[in-house]
Amino acid sequence: MKKKKFRFQWGAFLLFVFYGGLFFALLLRITFIQATGQVEGEQLKAKAAALYQKEAVITAERGKILDRNGNVIAEDTLSYRLIAIVNPVATTNPKKPQHVVDPEKTAEVLSKYISLDESEIYKILTKRRPDGRYYYQVEFGAAGRGISHEIKTKIEKEQLPGIKFVSDTKRYYPNGVFASHLIGFTQKEKQDDGTFLSVGKMGLELIYNKQLTGENGKIEYETDAFHYLIPNREKMVKPAKNGDNIYLTIDKTIQNFLEDAMTNVYQEYNPEMMVGIVADAKTGEVLAMSQRPTFNPETREGLENNWLNYLTQEVIEPGSTMKTFTLAAAIDSGHWNPNATYQSGAYKVLDRTIRDHNVYGWGRITYLEGFQRSSNTAMANLLQTMGNDTFIRYLNAFGFGQKTGIDLPGEVTGTILTRYPINYVTTSFGQGSTVTPIQLVQAMTAITNDGVMMQPYVIDKIVDSSTGKVIEEHKPKEKGKPISASTAKQVRKILSSTVTSEVGTARNYHIDGYEVAGKTGTAQIPNPNGRGYLYGKNNYLYSFLGMAPADDPQLIVYVAVKRPKLKDTEVGSEPVAKVFKPVMENSLKYLNINPEDVKPVETVKIGKYIGKNADNLKQELESQGLKPIIIGEGGEIIDQYPKEGVSLLKNGLVFLKTDGAVTLPSFENWSLRNLLIYKSMSGINLEIVGEGYVESQSVSENTVITDSSPIVVKLKTPEESFVQNEEGTKEELPQD
Repeated sequence: MKKKKFRFQWGAFLLFVFYGGLFFALLLRITFIQATGQVEGEQLKAKAAALYQKEAVITAERGKILDRNGNVIAEDTLSYRLIAIVNPVATTNPKKPQHVVDPEKTAEVLSKYISLDESEIYKILTKRRPDGRYYYQVEFGAAGRGISHEIKTKIEKEQLPGIKFVSDTKRYYPNGVFASHLIGFTQKEKQDDGTFLSVGKMGLELIYNKQLTGENGKIEYETDAFHYLIPNREKMVKPAKNGDNIYLTIDKTIQNFLEDAMTNVYQEYNPEMMVGIVADAKTGEVLAMSQRPTFNPETREGLENNWLNYLTQEVIEPGSTMKTFTLAAAIDSGHWNPNATYQSGAYKVLDRTIRDHNVYGWGRITYLEGFQRSSNTAMANLLQTMGNDTFIRYLNAFGFGQKTGIDLPGEVTGTILTRYPINYVTTSFGQGSTVTPIQLVQAMTAITNDGVMMQPYVIDKIVDSSTGKVIEEHKPKEKGKPISASTAKQVRKILSSTVTSEVGTARNYHIDGYEVAGKTGTAQIPNPNGRGYLYGKNNYLYSFLGMAPADDPQLIVYVAVKRPKLKDTEVGSEPVAKVFKPVMENSLKYLNINPEDVKPVETVKIGKYIGKNADNLKQELESQGLKPIIIGEGGEIIDQYPKEGVSLLKNGLVFLKTDGAVTLPSFENWSLRNLLIYKSMSGINLEIVGEGYVESQSVSENTVITDSSPIVVKLKTPEESFVQNEEGTKEELPQD
């Protein structure tokens, strides 16, 4: 049989080579992928993880701010974020649109519920990408965040297609205007992971932002190709660490006392500025602090340019409240004799003249009376006796010109002027040099706490919100002992006399049942347009730095009111007292510091004096504690005031008329009412100028009145007599 000849099949060979090479290349590729796990430089594992492994952020809850008793001042609450789906691809059923179909109507409706104009909302809803394509969804910035459940429900009832809500949190301040400059506020800021985070922007929310913020957690899980959770697969959960809780020394009840009183006075007098602070007299803990103008931390209404905490970040001239510490320095250094006398009215410093607030003074009086009357020249004489160096050493010991170290940001120091001799003198009565309200309170703790000065503070403790463990705790801290305990006791006694003395400038601050001690202040305000000061009744900073009970002080309250709009009949102490008195009294009662037994007021019942001998009756009435005013030189009483049967307070005036020529008495410190009684009974032509109490008379006492020429009697209100007279203080003082 004939053998077949083998014929080489090139076609088959080429196919074999082609497919064999292809197989070999594929094998190499598979081997490479298995070895490296990469395709075109990308990790397959990472791509698979991105496709099937999901991660969600667990947002940490911001820590709470609470008062000393655990009452919430600031906390996170559930809110909603408003979004709008604007891309038509979201709608699969035209009968049930899932995107914004009518931007105009939607903008009109939403403008009723969020703080954006209709036109602004419309712009957001119709915004396009640079290439003209639709965005899928849009948001409305700050106006669309923090939506309450109530507003969410109202918007949902409008049935607007494409309008959706995402659960969120917002910072909630349940008390509204409540120590706003102390607490501060937060603002939502977008983070790199797309979430929004509350960030402190002011006050404690800012300075303790890190502790309050906490740390977000996350959850990792696997899904299938259709994004459904794969059952029985392990989840990786990293829990969120919520922010720490901060407890303050603030007492919500006392803070509300302060807020209510300040709001009432602010509305009544419309001052340029007000501050108020309540502190524990033994520890320095701040129990309440506020200021006007203020703002609502939730809505920011009223904030505008009002960012400073006036109690720590703004300086003032203290006015006569500084005399408290000049007095303490004089007593402690052995240069105080309350019964020694000095000539009031004026005091020369080189070519400058320091005058008392009533210009003329009160003649030669004791230093005790000088302090009660808030005499500038009394302080100048005390300064001369103790010396400038001693005085400044005590001011330094009291912490003036230095930060108190209170746990708040941005504290300023003020300046104690020492460049010129006049600076020492004006500083002694509170003019020229500057302090902060918190410095005055800190210095006052040395008076209330037997010489030991306490640092003021507002943070009680910081607590881990998960475990309840105390992370940080603030305790009372001594700042030194500028004066002795005996000096502090003497100062308290003298400060108490400014409230109880007939000539005391603090009589308006008396509280029934509690012995109040303190010092008034009426500080001139520097002229913003140049050197010198503003003048006029409404251009002062009126203040009071007080304590109670005086024998064992528990609370310090400082109140200052700048440029109140006073009526002609009102004095500067009135708006201050309308804050101080209710706050101090209500706080003492709230703290169960019981009122003292109120001593019965001593009165004398007026008898029938007509027909009695004038000289004998004068001695009788004086022995009863009354002040008889004899009108005329006759021997027998022919008229009297008050009438028989009236009860009169001790030291009250009894007017007794006789026949004969009238000898003019001294009208010093007489009230307008008493002047009118005297004028009516005597028939003398008195020309009365002003309101309040008598400051001067044109005819001197003991003058026999022989004609009907007018006698000019000038009166001033207590506060007008408390501030420096414009004509007597036009000298320009050198200042640093």
